[in-house]
Amino acid sequence: MDHELWEAIQGNSERAFAALFHRYSAKIYSTAYSYIRDSVVCEQIVHDIFITLWSGRHTLQVQSFKAYLTSAARYRVYKHMATSKIYPIDYKESMEDGFYEDCTSQNEGYNNLINKEMELEVDSYLAHLPQRCRQIFLMSRRQFLSNEEIANELGISKRTVENQITYALRHLRFSLKDVSVILIILEGLSRLNS
Repeated sequence: MDHELWEAIQGNSERAFAALFHRYSAKIYSTAYSYIRDSVVCEQIVHDIFITLWSGRHTLQVQSFKAYLTSAARYRVYKHMATSKIYPIDYKESMEDGFYEDCTSQNEGYNNLINKEMELEVDSYLAHLPQRCRQIFLMSRRQFLSNEEIANELGISKRTVENQITYALRHLRFSLKDVSVILIILEGLSRLNS
């Protein structure tokens, strides 16, 4: 049982610590990887969590290892994302084996803030596009107008609209290093097509 392992760890048992590490390290890694997608960083997160656990074994008050490790993993992931300017696309509420079973709330304020920051970043790259190209792209992605509606409103051909949107997307793909922003743009496409 986890509490027995924890008591042994508090008594400086390296064997108990190794058992706890083997029990939870893969779960922490998969949680981190679902957000970050960088195996080296995820391994470092796992090691950092367990180093903190070992070094604080005499002072930490751990009631539930699942809850503690879930919180620690989330904290490390979001800390890494904040320092690396990596933004998550979706919030994971649960994993396949109930790893997050005790967690039930979403942080809507954080999600809104991240979405606003990403929108501002996209806008800064769009500012480098020619005015007509930017206008067509925004009509497509923000006003959710079809290519035909844009062509009719601006008095240009549908093919010209398609070319300008393709040019804008190519510019954004080249300019943006964060794939999540591209996914948000593509989400706008799926709304348009549905």
